[in-house]
Formats: sequence, C-alpha cells, structure tokens
Amino acid sequence: MEETKSAIDEPKYRIRALHTDRTVTVYQAYRPEIGLPAAREGRFPATWKRDRMTWIKPSFLWMMYRSGWGTKEGQETVLAVEITREGFEWALRNACLSHYERGFHPDQAAWKRQLRQAPARVQWDPERDPHLQALPYRSLQLGLSGEASRRYADEWTVSVRDVTPLAHRIHGLVRSGDLAAARLLLPREEPYPEPAGLLDHLRRGQGPELSRPEPVSAP
Repeated sequence: MEETKSAIDEPKYRIRALHTDRTVTVYQAYRPEIGLPAAREGRFPATWKRDRMTWIKPSFLWMMYRSGWGTKEGQETVLAVEITREGFEWALRNACLSHYERGFHPDQAAWKRQLRQAPARVQWDPERDPHLQALPYRSLQLGLSGEASRRYADEWTVSVRDVTPLAHRIHGLVRSGDLAAARLLLPREEPYPEPAGLLDHLRRGQGPELSRPEPVSAP
C-alpha cells in the first residue's frame, strides 16, 4: 500500500539519482572487454569509442531492465559511473528531446535542426520496480554524442565501479521473493536538486508521447 501511494505521489517527470553535492551516479552496461578495464582504471579505456552516442541512466532499476540484470549479450558488466554535476547539468542544458512533439517544438524541421546540432538528447521512459514492471512515472535517459560523449569519458567521470555482483545479488533476492532485502541493497536514489529552468525545454509536454523506444546504440 505504501509503495502504491508513493508511486501516485511521485511527479511524472523528475530526475531521481544517487548524488552528492558535487557528483551524480549514472549506470551503463558493457561487454567485459570494455567494462572491466573501465572499473579497474576508474576511467574509460582508449578502446571506448568517443565518437559514438552513448546512453546514461540515473536509475539503477531501469538499467537492470535494459540489461536484464546484467545478463544480456554485450551488457554483462554493469557500471556505476560517478560524474560531476556540472557536466551532467551541462549535458541537460544542451540537450533536446529525442523525438518531435507537436505543440512543443515550433515545427518538425526546427526539431530536426536542433537534433542535429545538440550534443545530447533526452527521453523519458517508464521507471521500473524490482520486478522490472513499469511504474506510472518516468525515468530520465540521457544520450551523449560528439562533445558531450568525449567530455563524459575524459572530463566529467570521477569514478567507475563494477556493480555487476550487486545486480546479481539483488536479482537473486527478487527471484526468491525477498523484496524487503532486495530494496535494502538498492542505491538510494533521491530527487535531483534541479537548478531553476534546467528541464523546462525537456519536459513541458506531459503526455505519454514523451516516451519513445531507446535507439539501438552503444549501451
């Protein structure tokens, strides 16, 4: 009952994340050849392609949904990447929505120009519960390309941790029916303290059309 009430009270579009006064943690999943060296060295290796779009997720459970608890091919290593809030907010300020929304963008041509020029893009997808079922509120997905992707890897990253064992442990508890123990292990994701106007250009529309399937790209 308490969980249902919480879901009803939660704003539909809000960033929830593990954060400090200077950093925010996002999640990605990679094949071991990329993920393990990144976690060992605390930064992405030279083999990480900085010219490709990469999607980062502040929601641990959405990352579990995307990666199948770290079991999907090519996503066997789940990383918790701590980045600077300054970099995170720069990406959001310079982002555009990943899809055209009538009545929000001036016209489709204007949105396409914005999409070509923006170094980041945003989409809002249903948040997930421990069973990976969709919740009635949304989770931020932030796609980085060009300048944003390079700065993410080489400037904004503070630390990289391999949280695959944690993902597997929580999954095991969920499968055994011990949801209370599983929830105790989940990262403490709280509302992100947004500076005024940070997301005004990314969430003015409040309809279901703000969610789109994530493009197939680097995880």
